[in-house]
Parts: sequence; C-alpha cells; structure tokens
Amino acid sequence: MMQARAESDYPVRFSVDYPDRELDRASTFFRLFMAIPIVIVLGAVSGGSWQWSYEEGEAVAAGAGGLLFFAPLLMIVFRQKYPRWWFDWNLGLLRFSNRVSIYLSLMDDRYPSTDEEQSVHLDIAYPDAARDLNRWLPLVKWFLAIPHYVVLAFLYLAAIVVVIVAWFAILFTGRFPRAMFGFVEGVIRWHNRVVGYAIVLVTDRYPPFRLAR
Repeated sequence: MMQARAESDYPVRFSVDYPDRELDRASTFFRLFMAIPIVIVLGAVSGGSWQWSYEEGEAVAAGAGGLLFFAPLLMIVFRQKYPRWWFDWNLGLLRFSNRVSIYLSLMDDRYPSTDEEQSVHLDIAYPDAARDLNRWLPLVKWFLAIPHYVVLAFLYLAAIVVVIVAWFAILFTGRFPRAMFGFVEGVIRWHNRVVGYAIVLVTDRYPPFRLAR
C-alpha cells in the first residue's frame, strides 16, 4: 500500500481519457497527413534557434523556443531558484506536445488544441527549489537517467507496433483496444516522468520503472 501510494504521488502525473465511443475512421486513416499543420506549429514553438552577432567588441547571443533546460539548471545551481514563469512555459509546452503525440498515436480523434486540455491531463508540482531540489543534482541527472533512456528506446518501438495494430482495429471496429490504449498511455507517462526529472528538472525523485500511475 505504501509503495503504491508513493508511486502514485510522483510529482509528474499523466493520464489520457479513454474514448469510450467510435473514433472517426476517415481521420484515423489520414492521420499522418492531417497532423502536418499542428506538427509545424509545434515545431515552430519547440524548435530552439540561436542567433549570434558581434557588436562593438561584444558577442551577443539570443535564443528562443523549446523546453528550458540550461537556464533553470544554472538558477538551481547558483541561486536555488526555479522561476515560476520558466516552469509555466515548460509545462505549457509539454502539455501541447503531449496533445499532439496523443493525436498522432490515434488515442483521440479531436484535433490538438494549442491551449485547451482536451482528453490529455499532464500535471507537474511546482518545486520549491531551495527546499525540494538538490542544487548539484541537475548537473548529473541526464547521466543518472541513462537506464530509463535504454528502456524507453524499446518501449517506443513496442508502442509504434501497438499503434499500427490499433490503426487497423479502429478502421475495422472504430475502437482503440483498451489494453493497447493503456500500454501506449503508460509509455508516454514514463516518458513524461523522465523528462520531468532529467530535462525540465522539476523533481529530484528518481522516476519509477513502471507504466502505471
């Protein structure tokens, strides 16, 4: 009981509402083509770009887009702070990217919204950096998460196969098999926990090796 409670209380929580209805077969058949516009939008806001210029003897660099990693790392290490607006940006972008992933994974036939939650629920507890985060751990979290990268590589491959099978199931029955749905949801949940730990640095709790909540 205590073990299950500890894992369900992980600071990164993710779930997707199961569509207990017939999914649109036409949009499922053409899903990759229909997703192109929203994928372009996601790429525009998440693809980091850098510009360098040299003015009056000083080098100037500017960056935009993508999840914030290096800036929070520096603030945690040197100031033990995680600015709220940086956290909100990362959370908003993660929620948007997850909605696009769910659409591409055929788990919802509603077109991904840029701001509405829809059927995808991602919640991350805002950390008190001085109290909850070790100031030096962000320097090595990417390394500590290597076992997860290895496991996730195999899980991603399995999820792709499951989605392909589900594509045929939806075309013939209009339904995404619930067991397959739960597996893909679990893989994406695992991915989000690793991102929360190693990339956006919102928790020091090591992600559990499990698909379930």
